[in-house]
Amino acid sequence: MGLFGFGKKKQQDIIAAAAGLNFEEESVEETRLEETLEEETPSGPSILDEMKEELDAQKPTELKANFGKNADGTLAQVEEQAPEEQPEEAGGFFQKLVAGLTKTRDQFVRNMDYAFGASEIDDDFYEELEEILISGDIGVRTTDAILEQLKEEVRNRKIVDPKECKEVLIEAIRNQMNLGEASYRFEEERSVVFVIGVNGVGKTTTIGKLAAKLKAQNKKVVIAAADTFRAAAGNQLREWANRAGVDMIGGQEGSDPAAVVYDAIASAKTKDADVLLIDTAGRLHNKKNLMDELSKMNRIIEREYPGAYKESLVVLDATTGQNALNQAKEFKEAADLTGVVLTKMDGTAKGGIAVAIQSELSVPVKYIGVGESVDDLEKFDANQFVKALFL
Repeated sequence: MGLFGFGKKKQQDIIAAAAGLNFEEESVEETRLEETLEEETPSGPSILDEMKEELDAQKPTELKANFGKNADGTLAQVEEQAPEEQPEEAGGFFQKLVAGLTKTRDQFVRNMDYAFGASEIDDDFYEELEEILISGDIGVRTTDAILEQLKEEVRNRKIVDPKECKEVLIEAIRNQMNLGEASYRFEEERSVVFVIGVNGVGKTTTIGKLAAKLKAQNKKVVIAAADTFRAAAGNQLREWANRAGVDMIGGQEGSDPAAVVYDAIASAKTKDADVLLIDTAGRLHNKKNLMDELSKMNRIIEREYPGAYKESLVVLDATTGQNALNQAKEFKEAADLTGVVLTKMDGTAKGGIAVAIQSELSVPVKYIGVGESVDDLEKFDANQFVKALFL
């Protein structure tokens, strides 16, 4: 696969022109190519910097153009904003999303703009797009589906100019993420929410942020610290519970997680809680243990909390790209997943994984995290995501 989405021949031409280097066909490893691209030539800035400057010049910064300062110094939209921009009430998080997708945009969308500069729509054009999509962690299967839709639209509309393919491609990507109305039913009725995921993906932080968001909606929330497998998991979760201002029920390290859930249900009943959030152990390396544990918890909930709506959210680290997709597949086999939470989107160039997960698993991404504060976890909106990605 080509570095930065370019074919090998194009990489060599670019590097040779910038650094005066000669390449033997098939003789340079990809790691060497990357080092060469990052080095500055004696005569000036790197070729990568020049490409970015040129593309920046071609695409004015809408972010600066669309926003200004009020008299009190707060950020506000100005009148010149295009009517198709994001809803006003979502503006704050949308701007965080725009900033969070910077790395993905730099290595994904700008390479697409290069590809759309081709002279004609041919096999080379589609191959270039395929490399870019896969390198953006959209995945092979999803990429094939996107390109099939693009080719069909090109035929139907009789498109001959590659530049006209951009909007068609964006629409094809959006369609892969369209799973209908994403249900947040657990917010509207008495519910139990299982939060699952391997350790290190931001599971504890997600539970704390979700608890705070529900509390802000005047919901009574109880957290069950049922991850008794990992040392200090309960203490970390308690810190977040205190920060969110909600109650937490825990147990001793190594104790039965189902017993913690039993106690948490009793507490939720006493407090007339709206939502019970259950942290679970991230033992993906032994799916049988996880499945047995979840089954036991479910039996207790059905017996002690009949009628409660059950939601299962898997937390995934977006920076791991295709590995996150593989984790989601594994957890889907172990639990009845109803949604995905993607964390650390602000630190990855692999934001395309959001497209792959929804397309391949048919499980909606319900929340997305683009920062460390409580306010940096928001409901996922495919239209906003695509708009922020291609801004």
